[in-house]
Amino acid sequence: MQQIQSNSSANEKMIKVYATNWCGDCRMARRWFDAHGVPYEYINIEEDDRAAEYVVRVNHGARSVPTIVFPDGSILVEPSPRELASKLTQ
Repeated sequence: MQQIQSNSSANEKMIKVYATNWCGDCRMARRWFDAHGVPYEYINIEEDDRAAEYVVRVNHGARSVPTIVFPDGSILVEPSPRELASKLTQ
């Protein structure tokens, strides 16, 4: 599993997956990253109020998960496996 849960400065250049444990789309995204060996930081918005506020802010009031933030600053919300693959081959 490629999940990283620390908040080191190296994580600033890592993909951040804002998610919940119960969300099926979140589990799919994590499985996709794991299967493709893509490291990411998993942030459970149910356990981190600041992360939950961030998700609501970037999604214009919606608590949409997964919200995936890439090192280039781009964001995918509830992406399909095809959208993840397309993003990571850019």
